[in-house]
Amino acid sequence: MDLSRKDLNIEGEGEEMDRETTSRAHSRDNGYNNSRYSGAVRQKAYIFDGEGNYFNKEWDLIEGRGKEFCWYHVELPKWNQRLSESAQYLIDVLCPPMKLQDILSLVSNGPFCGHVDGALVFRVNSPGPASSKFTFRIAARVTENSVITVSLGRVPRLGFSPVNQSLLSEVPIVESPSSGGGEMKERGGTVIREHVLDFLLMMNHSEEGDNPVPKSVSNLVVHIIDTHVDHLQDVVTKLEIELDSMELEIDKGGFALKKQLLDDRRFPKMHLDLQRLLQVIAHGEQVFPRVKEKCSSKGWFASDDINSLEELIGRLRRLKENVGFIANRVTAIQAGLDSWQSEQINKKLYYLSFLSIVFLPLSVVTGVFGMNVGGVPWTNQREPELKEGFRNVMMLCVVLLLLVLLCFLFPALYSHIMAWKRRRDMKRNWSLNRRSFLRRSTGVRERNERGGYLRLY
Repeated sequence: MDLSRKDLNIEGEGEEMDRETTSRAHSRDNGYNNSRYSGAVRQKAYIFDGEGNYFNKEWDLIEGRGKEFCWYHVELPKWNQRLSESAQYLIDVLCPPMKLQDILSLVSNGPFCGHVDGALVFRVNSPGPASSKFTFRIAARVTENSVITVSLGRVPRLGFSPVNQSLLSEVPIVESPSSGGGEMKERGGTVIREHVLDFLLMMNHSEEGDNPVPKSVSNLVVHIIDTHVDHLQDVVTKLEIELDSMELEIDKGGFALKKQLLDDRRFPKMHLDLQRLLQVIAHGEQVFPRVKEKCSSKGWFASDDINSLEELIGRLRRLKENVGFIANRVTAIQAGLDSWQSEQINKKLYYLSFLSIVFLPLSVVTGVFGMNVGGVPWTNQREPELKEGFRNVMMLCVVLLLLVLLCFLFPALYSHIMAWKRRRDMKRNWSLNRRSFLRRSTGVRERNERGGYLRLY
């Protein structure tokens, strides 16, 4: 069975098309149909019966009754947009019945947790460009029988799908580029492509087909926060894999690779992304404990879900430590590249200084004999006894050059000579110690054969 459709489902492309319910014009009480942003915002509505079953429903923003509860999810487009545009998107799909105060509490930047118009509202919205993969925004409005969530872009594993469509429940055959397609068809079974397997290895969670269906609003709140933490963990895992591969390339690479990394400012950009990620995690550390505190006072929030929230808060703190370790690694790699660049600059300066030293005596000689004064030797070309003046000047330049080179190379020659002397002394000491050891061992063996005693010193 070819899993091309499932491949797209895992990559988040086919699933988004399946999940997509475009913003449509609703019949408003005031008779105004707002469809300016149709297609820009994705919406999904579920109703849960409280017994472990769920159904898709119309986007009417009506709360459930009795044991039933509803979930309405809005997915904002992940492209560069102003915050006012995001607010306009939400006004288009949530008003009415929600008020402007509710909309602003969901879309504003920064951490927040509190009661707005009788509902519990919390958000973890980080500032930054919306198109960046290190900008996370998740907000929720929770009541006893309904939950409304808003996210920036797709959050993996946030939705639900039937369990029998899960790829992880299959026994696959891995299809690599070197393997033939005919052989796979003959063997039968589920064929999974190699790049899909690489994607699954970077996931820290199961796919949507394995999500347990919430039986209460508290289960749903835990599920939303859990998927947010999993999303952060996925980004951290990808960063670790990318950093490991870059370290390996740096160890194997040469001058061109290191120069390209320095020119592209790869590691400073990665460090900036890590700081943004740390800001998102810090917002979660501020918000989720307050969510747990406020939910513990709700009669409809289960105590087991309170414990689950505590575990998620602990995961978030450990994730923050892990991101800190990655940031330290990035700083260390950048320091190594800076040191390498300094060494390259020092080598070039060394060669320039060497050339300047070589031409220094020549400059001195030409400067002396170029002085327009009397008494300079070998400058009178008409006198026959001074016909060897040019040769004498050249010899003087060579002598001065040899003296300068000797002074320049003397430290290196001295270090080589001293190293050779140390090696010779070590070999001599080793040979003397070996002879002494052999002599003493031979004497002990002779005494043992004669039955004598060994003197202890």
